[in-house]
Amino acid sequence: MSNLKFSVSGESSSETKFIGNTRQFTLIVDEPEALGGTDDFPNPVEYILAGFAGCVNVVGHVVAKELGFTINNLKIEVNGELNPNRFLGSSNEERAGFKSIKLHLIPDTDADIETLTKWLQIVEDRCPVKDNLQNSTPISLAVEKEYNVS
Repeated sequence: MSNLKFSVSGESSSETKFIGNTRQFTLIVDEPEALGGTDDFPNPVEYILAGFAGCVNVVGHVVAKELGFTINNLKIEVNGELNPNRFLGSSNEERAGFKSIKLHLIPDTDADIETLTKWLQIVEDRCPVKDNLQNSTPISLAVEKEYNVS
C-alpha cells in the first residue's frame, strides 16, 4: 500500500477555540476555563490522548484477528501529565509536552496471558500514534501574512 495522507484545516473562532475540518468531520478544540477557554470541547492534549487510545483500539483489533482470537470488548484508559508553565510562558524549565503518558488496556477475551503479551508487543510496535508520540517526527511550521493588492 502506498503512503496515506491525512490533513486538518480550519480557523480560530476565539483565543482558545479552533474549528477544524477533516474529510466530512468537524473537530472543535477548546480549553478548560482554568486555561481561559469555555470548556465546551476537549483541549488539544486531550485529543492527543484520545487519538492514541483510538489508534491502539484499531491496531489491537487488527492484531487480535491476525493472532486468531476475538476481543469482545476493549476498555482503554489513557492519561498524561504535563506542566503548563512553558505553554503559559512563565518558565522554560520543563518541556511543553507530556512528561509521561500511560495507557492501560483491559480486553474482554478468551486469549491467554501469553497470547495477550505477544499481542501487546505487536500493538506497541505497529501503532502509528504511539510511534509519533515516542519518536521524533520532522515538523515544518510556516507563517503567511495575508495582504491586499490595491
